[in-house]
Amino acid sequence: MALPTYDEVIAKWDPVLGLEVHVELNTASKMFCSCATEFGAAPNTQTCPVCLALPGALPVVNEKAIESTILIGLALNCKIAPYSRFARKNYFYPDMPKNFQISQYDEPICFDGYVDVEIDTEEGPKQFRIEVERVHMEEDTGKSLHVGGATGRIHGADYSLLDYNRAGIPLVEIVTKIVPGTGKYAPEVAKAYVAELRDILRGLKVSDVKMEQGSLRCDANVSLKPIGSDVLGTRSETKNVNSLRSVERAIRGEMIRHAELLNDGKKVKQETRHFQEDTGLTRSGRSKEQAEDYRYFPDPDLVPVTPAASWIEELRATLPERPSLRRKRIKEEWNVPDKEMEAMINADVLDIVEATVLLGADPTKARTWWLGEISRIANDENVAIAELAITPADVAELVALVAKGELTDKLARQVVEGVIAGEGKPAEVVEKRGIKVVSDDGALMAAIEKVCAEQADTAEKVRGGHLPAAGALIGAVMKETKGQADAAKVRELLLKHLGQG
Repeated sequence: MALPTYDEVIAKWDPVLGLEVHVELNTASKMFCSCATEFGAAPNTQTCPVCLALPGALPVVNEKAIESTILIGLALNCKIAPYSRFARKNYFYPDMPKNFQISQYDEPICFDGYVDVEIDTEEGPKQFRIEVERVHMEEDTGKSLHVGGATGRIHGADYSLLDYNRAGIPLVEIVTKIVPGTGKYAPEVAKAYVAELRDILRGLKVSDVKMEQGSLRCDANVSLKPIGSDVLGTRSETKNVNSLRSVERAIRGEMIRHAELLNDGKKVKQETRHFQEDTGLTRSGRSKEQAEDYRYFPDPDLVPVTPAASWIEELRATLPERPSLRRKRIKEEWNVPDKEMEAMINADVLDIVEATVLLGADPTKARTWWLGEISRIANDENVAIAELAITPADVAELVALVAKGELTDKLARQVVEGVIAGEGKPAEVVEKRGIKVVSDDGALMAAIEKVCAEQADTAEKVRGGHLPAAGALIGAVMKETKGQADAAKVRELLLKHLGQG
């Protein structure tokens, strides 16, 4: 039997969401020890007796991690608990050195918040409120590498390697309450929520939020209930989804899979599932039919967290502008068309463009360069725009050189290539490459006369009033001047020379 279409699913079933987002904080050291947190270090080089759980080693809480978590809670409109505790979550896992995880259980540091997101719907822009149940602190696990086999997972592997560098890195978990009422827009709402979280966290500067590296990952819970019913369906949990597009695809795919089972009179199993990027489908992980007893109890080695009310208010005063309000302000101030605003957000260049504008560049010119030539180079090199060796200051300087008439747009593209290639700042690239606009009328007229003599027939057509023929002559003059002349200036002088100006 064919899978139901998405339209068939939403005609009969109402989706209910629950989202858990894990965020690795960008502190210099781990949650309970002084080991470094640098991504990509050689395996097991960032470890110590504390994060390896050697006998007698005692944890000490990272104050910066607590500060970052409180900032996150405040930005998500949460209440901050005057008293919270760490607990031990006990379970066996090969990349957990202690065989328990230090986390927070019944007394999280932040609770009862919300995030508003807006999406485009068939009825126009619509806002959804996602209520946040809790924001709590914990430590990340190590990393397992399963060698051999076809799937890269433990089943079928020849052997496994363990890297404990990640074990103990500060981790914040943001858990929503049940999210009903999203209807057919459930996948888009979930994607918008994770995107808004990412922007909030980036604005707070508490995480690099690189989903592809695992510093921001989402567990997406979804269930279906008959439209009009108050009885919740059985949920599945798709683990560690690591891109915005995948969050949307995973939820849409699970809605279709659930509907197929329910339409056939079968039951949905409560289980964890793993999203497969290549197919857009999920595959079964482990069953969660039975409640797991993690035997939580307060960690005896850690004192309670009791942030002073005055400190919380000091942190509240440092909160940056909300991303949604900032986007709206920028759109209005710069008079940005909807499609270009969406393009900047999708390309993740809004911060870079704003930094360029703050350095004096015209907003339209700034976004044109970042979304145009620089974006093209990033795509060709298969890297993020922010990873290219060009800065907002470089682009602001480039825009200024073009505005002064010292560069044409064509020459400026050569300068961009030079800057990215490591040849220096724009002015240095101009000097090294000898890039200069030919603006002297005498030099331009010499080039025009030479071209007209070489292409006398074409020049005669222009003299006779056939102005379209001037294009070939202008192109030849530009070639003669090695592209360093202003095309508008060349056209003006050429037509004047041929009696058509």
